[in-house]
Formats: sequence, structure tokens, C-alpha cells
Amino acid sequence: MEKATFGGGCFWCTEAVFQDLAGVQKVESGYAGGHLENPTYKQVTSGTTGHAEVLQITYDPDTISYDELLEVFWKTHDPTTLNRQGNDIGPQYRSIVLYHNDEQREKAEKYLKELDASGAFDDPIVTTIEPLQEFYPAEDYHQNYFNTHGHEPYCSFVIRPKVEKFRKVFAGKLKPGAVK
Repeated sequence: MEKATFGGGCFWCTEAVFQDLAGVQKVESGYAGGHLENPTYKQVTSGTTGHAEVLQITYDPDTISYDELLEVFWKTHDPTTLNRQGNDIGPQYRSIVLYHNDEQREKAEKYLKELDASGAFDDPIVTTIEPLQEFYPAEDYHQNYFNTHGHEPYCSFVIRPKVEKFRKVFAGKLKPGAVK
């Protein structure tokens, strides 16, 4: 198994997307990219810790590649908005790839460069690519959030449409049994 770490806005939304991918064994919401050790959700949402809400994804590279994870990452959030995804505003919602090794760094930089050059977005991509220094798991109540809180308004109105769109676009990469 290998690990990938991405931040693309609210981790409740991004976690729900990556959990459905075949080859993904575990998705853990957490914090990374900042300066405060063992931050809490309250501290991170203050915008003063330097941390982003991120996912640490444990995956089987024989089933899904890092390149495929990058594709899902960049196609399921807006990488052109600085410190913002939808109504979520602040540096904790920035677009960030935290690489675990030089190969991941090279692949992320190449993908970003090609995507930016393609003209897929009207605005420049602001995603940062940084080495992962430390990953801090979020509190237990943040884990598997959409699957355990899908009835709540935020999940119904914000997360569910994103997950449904993802499932249509990436139908061929879903786990058996994932709703298509």
C-alpha cells in the first residue's frame, strides 16, 4: 500500500469522493501543511495554524495509480480559487498536494503544468505542491462524515451533488457496490 495526501477544500466533501474509488483502502481526514503541532479543528478553522484540511489516502497502486488519484483530485474541486472552495473560505481550504516522495512531486508538478497549459480553466491554477512534513488525523467525528451524517443539510445540499457528479464522471473507477 502507498499513501497520497491532498487538500481540496472541506475534507467532508473530498473524503466522500475518494472513499468510492476502487483500490482505495482507507481515507483519513486530517490537517497538514502548517506550523502548529497536533492542531484541533477549532484551531485549524481559525485560519491561523497554516494547516489545510486534507485527506491521507491509503491505496493499492496495482489497482489505482497515483496519476489516477491526481486526476480525481484536480477534477473534483476548483484549483483556481485561492484559499476557497465554494462557501468555505480561508487558508485551511486551499488547494494543496502534499507529496510523500520525489516521484509524487514530479508527477504532481507535471500534471499541474499540463493542466494549466491545456486551458481547461479560465484562471490560473493556484494549487501548491509541497512536501508532507506531518499529517495530523482530524477528530473522530470528522472521519467518514458523509456516510454517517448524509441526512444533515450540509451533506444533502453540498456534498451529495458533488458525490453524485463524481460517480457519473468516474463510474469506471468505482468500487464494486458503489452507487453509480
